Amino acid sequence: MAIHKSPIDVLLQPVSRFIHQEHTSGIVLFASVILAIIWVNSPFQESYHHVWDINFSFGFGGDALSHPLHIWINDGLMAVFFFVIGLELKREFMGGELSSVSKASLPMVAALGGMLVPAFIYFIINRNTEAAHGWGIPMATDIAFALALVSVAGKHIPSSVKVFLSALAVADDLGAVLVIAFFYSSNLHFIPLFIGAGFLLVLVAGNALGIRRTGFYIIIGFGVWVGFLLSGVHATIAGVLVAFTIPARTIIDERVYSAKLRQLADDFDKEIPNNSTLTTPLQHETIEHIKMLSLAAQTPLQKIEYALHPWVAFVIMPLFALANAGIIIGADFFSALINPVSIGVIAGLLIGKFVGVLLFTWLMVKTGMAGLPQHATWRHIVGVATLAGIGFTMSLFVSALAFKDQIMIDEAKYGILLASLLAGSIGYIILKRTPAIAK
Repeated sequence: MAIHKSPIDVLLQPVSRFIHQEHTSGIVLFASVILAIIWVNSPFQESYHHVWDINFSFGFGGDALSHPLHIWINDGLMAVFFFVIGLELKREFMGGELSSVSKASLPMVAALGGMLVPAFIYFIINRNTEAAHGWGIPMATDIAFALALVSVAGKHIPSSVKVFLSALAVADDLGAVLVIAFFYSSNLHFIPLFIGAGFLLVLVAGNALGIRRTGFYIIIGFGVWVGFLLSGVHATIAGVLVAFTIPARTIIDERVYSAKLRQLADDFDKEIPNNSTLTTPLQHETIEHIKMLSLAAQTPLQKIEYALHPWVAFVIMPLFALANAGIIIGADFFSALINPVSIGVIAGLLIGKFVGVLLFTWLMVKTGMAGLPQHATWRHIVGVATLAGIGFTMSLFVSALAFKDQIMIDEAKYGILLASLLAGSIGYIILKRTPAIAK
């Protein structure tokens, strides 16, 4: 039986194909960075700053929350980004690349090296100065950019290398979340914190009782976010904690689902052929049963992650880049990089990430505690270690938390953008020129 496509389906098919390609989100994110830089260096520079400084209020009367647009993006929309990171972390810990010691050991230890060494290098360069507080800036890897470059580098790169990079970046994100929670939250207000924690306990109880309705977790999760926002603990941490409460188990297992689905398909086929554009009552009833069965075979965690991923990849992250990547590039751009903050960030991301990931991976392999990913060579690991220096999204985010001085924030942005560009270019060339090995 033919699948009938409407004219709008035919028109949107190329867009859908583009969106679902592995490297597309990285391309969109890169385009947002370029647009931000062009905008802030154009005659419309004032409009760039004006847009992000527009004040928005949420609430009523004296209890309204009022912040500029860029704060709502960094504290509000990015909480959704961190929520998706939390979902990914929970999924990986429950059944993915971090679900067992044997699977998790190599990427977790490599990520640890990729966090400790960059932070140490940055801190040494900026010790005994106010800028030392930015040691967390070069610690994270931008998974969207890194995976996009691995994808476009060629199909000869083993899938295990992509899995290793993904697991490393996820472990990296976990480290970044912990750093933000413990080192970049300040001026705690305990009453809203306790209220937020109370809402969080309600979510935990809901999970334990078997509540699977998405609306329940969204409404109560919003209460967690508001509590954390008012408490001084960075609101994005609420996103991660709420994600950990989302149910991650199915009602029926895959064998039962498969057997019942086949039975329902047989029931559908046994119905008298219907030449109408409408289904028969029995066919309609069978389709509804299949819907309910499919819902029971899905985990709320994966369902929500799948639904939110396009919004995060194509709306939230590009908006964040557009609002935060606008730096003025003048004739003195390279001389503006000669400052401890920029040098610390560049050295941390380019040298620290490379040395940390490669050294800790080598130690794990040489001590026999782990092996290289299947079909991967040390040259692949060198490429991945270099790509890990693409800090971008998380680095920009941490820089806004670490510094109050706009000059220091701009200096950090210069370093992040240059280091990410160099790390991406060098890593891409290394992987592109790495020959495929016989499988």
